[in-house]
Amino acid sequence: MAVTQSQQDEIDALRNAPRSTLRAVSEGMEAHLYKAHSVLDHGFVRVIDYMGDDAAICQAARVSYGKGTKSVQNDEGLIRYLMRHWHSTPFEMCEVKLHVKLPVFVARQWIRHRTANVNEYSARYSILDREFYIPQPDALAAQSTSNNQGRGETLEGDEAERVLEILKSDSGRAYDHYEEMLGQEGQKGLARELARMNLPANIYTQWYWKVDLHNLFHFLRLRADAHAQMEIRVYAEVICDIVRDWVPAAYSAFEDYRLGGAQFSASGLAVLKRMLAGEDVSQDNSGLSKGEWREFQAAIGSADP
Repeated sequence: MAVTQSQQDEIDALRNAPRSTLRAVSEGMEAHLYKAHSVLDHGFVRVIDYMGDDAAICQAARVSYGKGTKSVQNDEGLIRYLMRHWHSTPFEMCEVKLHVKLPVFVARQWIRHRTANVNEYSARYSILDREFYIPQPDALAAQSTSNNQGRGETLEGDEAERVLEILKSDSGRAYDHYEEMLGQEGQKGLARELARMNLPANIYTQWYWKVDLHNLFHFLRLRADAHAQMEIRVYAEVICDIVRDWVPAAYSAFEDYRLGGAQFSASGLAVLKRMLAGEDVSQDNSGLSKGEWREFQAAIGSADP
């Protein structure tokens, strides 16, 4: 169960007690408010609060630019203009506060995005639950031979079973020892802030994460990408679904220009122009390094080596 019974009771109570408001609301986001969206085996993402909508982005842009936006015929066109030209400030007018339950090793990747306000469950104050992320068999993969921080072929058969058994047994044993060290029957018991150091990185933690839309889009651009680690990517994909309902025009522009778009260096753009002019360009005469050439080929969808 992703949420505890007490958390579900809180969600039900909040959703059953709606309040009228004069502030702008997003009907799409209202449907998500407080609900827990399951992720991985024990994780979830839920919206605690939010501020702003597509109209708030446009309102802020028009305050900033005044007459400069009068040629834009509609809000969607303005939002696409802002996204296309990397005008980030108007997107900062929207904020969202998420409650996220996630494995510790995913949290340590996530926290690298330092443009948010975070308050994490304290294992100094409370005792962590016996909940560990155990991958599905199809998520077990060998080390990639071409990418030092990626996965290669999926493990199969006896090897996959062996790895899963190690993960399960090590997690259970570590938590048993955690409880033993905390225990006070006939002993003083170790302080919670010390006992926690024996727990593995696949144990679940929770936090409140508040971020503005501009920085959320930056997070999603990196973490919803196909090259991101699967365990954080699935969280990003759930958040993408939420943001799509919250600010549909802004998300559509983000999806078009950031998630689905490509950016070229000056050298890469020069190579592209040479190709469009009919010139036969290879890595050897492109002026690009092997890594740059590989990324350029991927961006233009070419199967050439």
